[in-house]
Amino acid sequence: MSKKLALLISAVIFCLCTGCAVNPITGEKRLMMISVQQDFEIGRQYAPEVEKEMGGRIDNKSVQNYIDSVGQRIARVSHKPYWDYHFVALNHKSINAFTLPGGYIFITKGMLKKLTTEAQLAGILAHEIVHVVARHYAAAASRETSESGIMVLAAALSGAKVPAGALRAADLARQIIGLRYSRKDEREADLAGLDYMVAAGYNPYGTIESMKMLEREDAVRPVEFFSTHPDPQNRLVYLRGRIQTRYGTFGGLRIGKEDYRKFVLEPLAKLKDSKKPD
Repeated sequence: MSKKLALLISAVIFCLCTGCAVNPITGEKRLMMISVQQDFEIGRQYAPEVEKEMGGRIDNKSVQNYIDSVGQRIARVSHKPYWDYHFVALNHKSINAFTLPGGYIFITKGMLKKLTTEAQLAGILAHEIVHVVARHYAAAASRETSESGIMVLAAALSGAKVPAGALRAADLARQIIGLRYSRKDEREADLAGLDYMVAAGYNPYGTIESMKMLEREDAVRPVEFFSTHPDPQNRLVYLRGRIQTRYGTFGGLRIGKEDYRKFVLEPLAKLKDSKKPD
């Protein structure tokens, strides 16, 4: 074992004191070695690093404001409506969406270009909001036994600061966004995300459409989204089942095709790709 890894393990063991936390969506208790306050600290410290690593923000106020407005609309009907949420569109060609703890949610230009309606965008953002609310990141870090997971925990438990000489902030940012959710977490994000988007007034079939798009793209080449969001199996089956049993009689829910074209697709068509290598 390297001295660096031994140091990080010691830091984690020394600081393990938060124990279990209750998932507000399911009511289940889960092992959580990271507190909610540490979530917020990690998000605040590493969000700028993530933005730099992913090509920076898309330089268009219309796009950013639109993404934020859709995200905030959904967050307000979540189980944690009083948390601060930050929605950022990144100038990166990968097809991806991901979170940092503490309410930082990112979506890439590559993903935005593949979507065609506001309801599809709402489905993606609602899924990520569930990951934040249920603190799936903290659960993933608490499960993780690899060196990368230990580094993330050590940073969290030492006040969101990297232990001296262990990692650059940019390296740790990559470790954080690379943590892989469990299939159970993914299923929960799918179903609760569906409930959130309908509560916010969006047509739930937007989620079906966005997931079908991701599967099509993944058949051509591996989609970055699935590297941290594993397929829970039968995703489309249980999503359709939830819609039919719970929302089959709902009408007049928002699709937003024209607004999405106006505020996202048209502005993106005028932008150049980030020069930062992927």
